[in-house]
Amino acid sequence: MKKHVIAALLLGATALPLLQGCVPVIAAGATAGALSAFDRRSLGTQTEDETIEWKSSARVGEKLGDKVHINFTSFNRKVLLTGEVPSAEDKAEAERIVSDVNNVQGVYNELTVGPVSSFSDRSNDSYITSKVKGRMIDSGKFNPVHVKVVTEAGVVFLLGMVTQPEADSAISVARTTSGVKKVVNLLEIITPARARELDITQSNSSKPAPAETKTP
Repeated sequence: MKKHVIAALLLGATALPLLQGCVPVIAAGATAGALSAFDRRSLGTQTEDETIEWKSSARVGEKLGDKVHINFTSFNRKVLLTGEVPSAEDKAEAERIVSDVNNVQGVYNELTVGPVSSFSDRSNDSYITSKVKGRMIDSGKFNPVHVKVVTEAGVVFLLGMVTQPEADSAISVARTTSGVKKVVNLLEIITPARARELDITQSNSSKPAPAETKTP
């Protein structure tokens, strides 16, 4: 049952960027809230990552405007930059701006110097992401919530806190998914003991507090 719930949430989350309007925004919040219980990051770190993303987007947007197309993905306080910028100077400037955001501990600058991608290109990337996530679910070898998948121009980036066997499985799935041109491994490897510890901690923290009982 849990596998089906996770599958529905993950595949729903990959489709949300293609939608527009207030309802998808509300749905995105609900989906993120449900998935957070399975995330190995603490709730505090998840919140920091979300804050890093919107601060980075706002500051880069203010400086570079709409001449760039940049996606900001923060995981465990490390930020992946993907997309397109018109010059090497803009690429370096975007990295500098993001590096100065509070709590950022590292930047993976994977920006491409070139024309901004089309909507159809981005839709195809979202489709590839959904295929990779779907195949991760079908593999049954690890919890797909532990791996964040980002696709840009057919290149798949993998982020997350995983054990070595989980990483090997995730990379294998991504590499053998149709449409994937390349896989970039940005996964953080942790020991099996640490993974179990984090899973138990998150599971306990997501449980509702017991209701208070009043004595007559």
